[in-house]
Amino acid sequence: MANNILVFIEQRNGEVKKASLEAIAAAKKLSGAFGSEIKAATIGNEIKGLEKAAQQGAASIVHLKSAELLNYSTSAYADLLNNYIAENDIDIVIFANTAMGKDLAPIIASKIDAGIATDCTELKVNGDSVIVTRPVYAGKALVDVKFTSSKKVITIRPNTFPLGEPVESSVEINVMEQSNLNLSSKVVELKKSGGKIDVAEAEIIVSGGRGLKEAENFKLVEELADVLGAAVGASRAVVDAGWRSHSEQVGQTGKTVSPNLYIALGISGAIQHLAGMRSSKYIVAINKDKDAPIFQIADYGIAGDVFEIVPKMIEEIKKIKEN
Repeated sequence: MANNILVFIEQRNGEVKKASLEAIAAAKKLSGAFGSEIKAATIGNEIKGLEKAAQQGAASIVHLKSAELLNYSTSAYADLLNNYIAENDIDIVIFANTAMGKDLAPIIASKIDAGIATDCTELKVNGDSVIVTRPVYAGKALVDVKFTSSKKVITIRPNTFPLGEPVESSVEINVMEQSNLNLSSKVVELKKSGGKIDVAEAEIIVSGGRGLKEAENFKLVEELADVLGAAVGASRAVVDAGWRSHSEQVGQTGKTVSPNLYIALGISGAIQHLAGMRSSKYIVAINKDKDAPIFQIADYGIAGDVFEIVPKMIEEIKKIKEN
């Protein structure tokens, strides 16, 4: 069995998403076992940084290009990707588990009659079988899933497969102009909070919860995040209260994150929130309730008042950065 592998390279505003490059890192675990090469495909108009896919291990890169695709279109992307998969006899398709990846992956799986496993944190090969590991029960357990289908679609949790050192590559980018697109569905307008780091891809996240008492106190979260170069996250209770936008929500109904460092300020740790961040490498929790569930998964915990502790943390971090 050939087990030809395709990684979908996601781009936003013409910039390659880091999570897609991590999907190449994940694909290497399969390509090495099967002795197959990794193909990479992207869709859009002008895109910068595609050479990074080759530097991470893609043996070929195709850019399905159209000036009509300034914004994302589910229908057009799915049709173009499906055609490419069929023409190139692809057996395994890997996406990053981002909003776009979660939208496209099940459609592609349906079109190519593939089994699908989402939000995977590990990939391995046993004989001819592909086995993936994914969280279940709101992240409380991990299960190994064995594919029985000949075609396979996999989405990879961001920040779980580290990028390798970039290597020199002579891979050329094959640009293929596209026409007669199916634009029955498309993004009309994309609004982005200026200058903010996306929590889904951040290596450090500072999140705030109801323990901050009111929206204005979220400036503590923002200031700590600023000195750490971190993204700002929020619990569902905070978002439901209108303090922060849904784009910052971490949890089962928000974004699943896996940063190197997750700092929870005034977050009790409801199971829905833990499901979205418990795979973080290091978790630091500050909460005045010493029995808060967040402390059960925290690597470091401080039972105390965030309004007393966080300003001191910010002050000390600034001192360290100045020296």
